[in-house]
Amino acid sequence: MAEKFAPEVEERLRADAAQIITRYPNSRSAIMPILHLVQSEEAFVSPRGIGLVADILGLTRAEVSAVATFYSQYRRHPNGEYNVGVCTNALCAVMGGDVIWETLTEHLGVGSDETTADGKVTLEAVECNAGCDYAPVVMVNWEFFDNQTPESATALVDDLRAGKDVHPTRGAQKVHTFKETERVLAGFEDGHVDEGPSAGTASLAGITLARANEWTAPVAKGGQSK
Repeated sequence: MAEKFAPEVEERLRADAAQIITRYPNSRSAIMPILHLVQSEEAFVSPRGIGLVADILGLTRAEVSAVATFYSQYRRHPNGEYNVGVCTNALCAVMGGDVIWETLTEHLGVGSDETTADGKVTLEAVECNAGCDYAPVVMVNWEFFDNQTPESATALVDDLRAGKDVHPTRGAQKVHTFKETERVLAGFEDGHVDEGPSAGTASLAGITLARANEWTAPVAKGGQSK
């Protein structure tokens, strides 16, 4: 039988889970944010976390495990304080993402989904960070660091390990810890939602050009442009 949470911790998690469940017409639909809630406590989906989620939602452990093992954002072992995701998809790769990845794996001495001995950084090869217009992109706990180089990415992970505040290119004013970010993903606001720009000049270039030229979408047959 899996170890259980301390009573005060379980009470707090159950109270938070109860808030999450109220957002859904079917309690089972709350499984994904509640798994993020577990990670905000444990930094991974632990066996006792799976047991707690199953009990809260009236599911079997197998049903909870099926979700936790399907999605890559749910970790099967403790994640580092900062998850550093290097995009290695096509555009980032040709713009230097592969070199950044090779540099960081050598510099940190870890591979994908592995954590440095100090517990600070988990390195991850990411298929796409959805920031192609700023390639190559690195994300730290899902905050954007655009137009990276091997040198800037190395400085970034060194600052993280040294405990310094690091500032994303877009979004929050500073990167918060993996556990703090997981609580946000569980649906609890941290007050940083409106900090910094979410889209930069490169992302908005198309719509800016269209508005300057008063371009509109083509009219579909039998319809109207919007």
